[in-house]
Amino acid sequence: QVQLVESGGGLVQAGGSLRLSCAASGSAFSINAMGWYRQAPGKQRELVAIISSGGSTNYADSVKGRFTISRYNAQNTTYLQMNSLKAEDTAVYYCNAKGYDYSSYIHLNLWGQGTQVTVSS
Repeated sequence: QVQLVESGGGLVQAGGSLRLSCAASGSAFSINAMGWYRQAPGKQRELVAIISSGGSTNYADSVKGRFTISRYNAQNTTYLQMNSLKAEDTAVYYCNAKGYDYSSYIHLNLWGQGTQVTVSS
């Protein structure tokens, strides 16, 4: 069974930085796009950043210039470097990965367990 495991997150002061990591584990699978979403209390989950297997990236306007998404394909891992954090970045951050499971012949749309990011002003 393929699953995502997130790490990172925590409490930081405004202007600070955090780095989130997410790794896909299992066997006989491939990962295409990987991304990060976030959900603040009382709000819908929103896209933060996404990266293709080829390295193309896309960001929400609210994080452009402050967040950087990257990935290490050999280990099916993605990272989100968050700089110049603001109070409005406070949310639960979820990793997402889309791919294919060759053992069960199904397309994958995986979600991590979520990690809390809290930015104090």
